[in-house]
Amino acid sequence: MRITLLGPQRRPTLEAVAWSLYPEGPIATITAGWQERESDDGELGRLLGARDVNLGLYRRWLDVTERDPLFAAGERRLAEVLDEVQDSYLIRLDHALQAVYAVQRRGGNGALRGGILAEAIGAVRDLDAAHLLRVGAVRGEFYTELPPHERPVIAGHRAEVAALLGDAAAVVVAGGHVGVLADVLHLFNVAASLRAPMIAWSAGAMALAERIVLFGDRSAHGPGHPEIYGSGLSMLRGVVPLPHARARLLLDDAPRMSVFARRFAPARCVLLENGTRIDTGSDGMWPSGMRVLAPDGHVTTGEAA
Repeated sequence: MRITLLGPQRRPTLEAVAWSLYPEGPIATITAGWQERESDDGELGRLLGARDVNLGLYRRWLDVTERDPLFAAGERRLAEVLDEVQDSYLIRLDHALQAVYAVQRRGGNGALRGGILAEAIGAVRDLDAAHLLRVGAVRGEFYTELPPHERPVIAGHRAEVAALLGDAAAVVVAGGHVGVLADVLHLFNVAASLRAPMIAWSAGAMALAERIVLFGDRSAHGPGHPEIYGSGLSMLRGVVPLPHARARLLLDDAPRMSVFARRFAPARCVLLENGTRIDTGSDGMWPSGMRVLAPDGHVTTGEAA
C-alpha cells in the first residue's frame, strides 16, 4: 500500500499533495485524534475540494459507550489496568535509561565502555519489548472477554466504516491525541478494510507505525524519556515517525539522540518537520533522502530501504 507522510499541517501542504496524487474520487478522513473537535473539519474539507467523507470514529466510540454499557465498563477497567502497567514501566524505564546515560558519561577504556553501553541500551530494548508484549496481552484478555465483533453496536459501526473505506480513493489520517486515535482505529478494525493509499501526518503517522513511541524533551519539568505506548496499525514498518522533531527533541544533544536511535534500531527514526513529504512505494519501500537520526546521534539523510 502506498503511504505518504507529511510534516505538521499548520502551513498546509495537504491540498497540493492530495490533488497531485488522487485527483478524483471521495477521500475518507480520520480526525478522531481531535476528539470533541472531530467534526470541526471544514478547513480539511476545503483542502480536499469537498471530497472528504469523515469516518467519525470518535463519534462512533461515543455511541458505543452510550449504547453498550457493559463494553464501556470493560473499557474503563482496561484503562485502569493499562495505566498501572504504564506507570510500572516508566519507573523501570527511568532507572534503565539513567544507567545508560551514566555509562555514556564515564571516561576510561573506550572499547570497554562501548561494550558496557551497548549492554545497557540492550537492557532498555528488552524492557521496551517486554512492555509492548504486556500491553498486548492485557488488551488481548479484554478483547477475549468482550469480543468487539460480537457486540452488535460495534459490529454495526465496523460494517459502516468498512463500506466507506471500500469506496474511498484515498484515506487521510490527521493528528491530535495519538492514544485516542490508535484506540478507535483498533476498535473499529480499520486496518482490515484499508485498501486505498493513505496520507498521514503528526499523530496520524505515529498511529500507522508498528510501535507508538511517545517523546518530548522540552517539557517544563525537563527532558522526558521516550516511551512505548503500544502497538499501532503496522501499516508503516521499520520506522519510528517523529513529528515536530525539532520542536520536541534536543536534536543538538548528540549523545542523547544516539541512545534514542540505537534503542529503536533497526527501525529508523524519521523526522517529520514542516514541509516534509515522504512517499513510500506500493511495496512499502522507503525512499532515499529521508532525514533520520543516525546511530551517532546526528541527523542525516537516509538511504532507500
